[in-house]
Order: sequence, then C-alpha cells, then structure tokens
Amino acid sequence: MKRYILTGAPGSGKTAILRQLDREGFGVVEEAATDVIALEQAQGIAEPWTRDAFIDTVAELQRRRLQRAPAAPDCVQFHDRSIVCTRALAAYLGFAVSDLLVREMERVIREAIFEKKVFFIRNLGFVEPTAARQISFEETLRFERMHEEAYREAGFELVAIEPGPVQQRAAAIVAALPEAR
Repeated sequence: MKRYILTGAPGSGKTAILRQLDREGFGVVEEAATDVIALEQAQGIAEPWTRDAFIDTVAELQRRRLQRAPAAPDCVQFHDRSIVCTRALAAYLGFAVSDLLVREMERVIREAIFEKKVFFIRNLGFVEPTAARQISFEETLRFERMHEEAYREAGFELVAIEPGPVQQRAAAIVAALPEAR
C-alpha cells in the first residue's frame, strides 16, 4: 500500500484534485477538519475551531479514517491532509500540542504510514470563503508556510503542484509517482 498526502493552503484545490484522482480509480481518504467543522456548525457551534477539543477531534477522525481505509497491497491511496497538517493547524490556531496529537504524529512517522513524498498543492492566488473556510488570502499564505515547515520538520519531501486546471494538476501528481515510471 502506497499512501500519499495532498496538502496545502485552504482553498488551493486539494479536494477537487482528490475527486479527480478518485475518478481515475485511485483510493482516496477525505479531509477530517472540514467535516468536523460542518458537523459542529450543524449542531449550532458557529466557530468550532475555537474550542479546546477541536484539534483532538480532528486528529481522532483522521486516525479512524486511516484505519478504515482499504489497504490493498498494490493500491495507491491519496489522503486529503494528514496528522502533520493537524499539527500545523494547532500551531496556526495557537493551541498547545496535545498528548494525542504527539502520539499520533509519532505513530505515523514511526510506522511510515505515508510515503515521504507529499504533494504540496500551491495556492490559486485567491481564496473563496465558505462556512468552514473563514480565512483571508493573507492568512492563507501564512497557513501555507506553516504547512511547509511542519512537513519539512517531520522529514517529508514536498513536491509542488502548481496552479492550473484540476485534470492537469492530478496528471502532474500521477506522473510524479514512482509507480508511474
């Protein structure tokens, strides 16, 4: 099983690229933070990212999705974000790093859950606000830098996927896979 991470700034197109890779027959695992936000907003919590338990809730959902994802030996699977992104999110939001986050980061790195090559989806030059994405473009750029730093500190190699049409970006990812050579 080869598991690759898609990461980058909010609104950079990760989810659209993930959908394209899914259409092309690759295994995919959805992002957790957006789903946590949507569920908590549906429960009447306007800004769930301000709650102390937010980061651990995201980390726990990521862990469960990783455990439930099919793991066929010859399969290539793409993950919309990872625990390293959650670490960057905690720093961005000013939260202390919890024991759960530390343990999950250590486990993912120790067990080499993900390939070292991470696809860093570059920002599109703007950001469209949504209920879950309430961030300015300037803050998006700061968050993007924090993700880069977090992945480099964790020992990952970043492969930049530049702005462009979704199919072109997905094709660049597939072409960069060692399996494609």
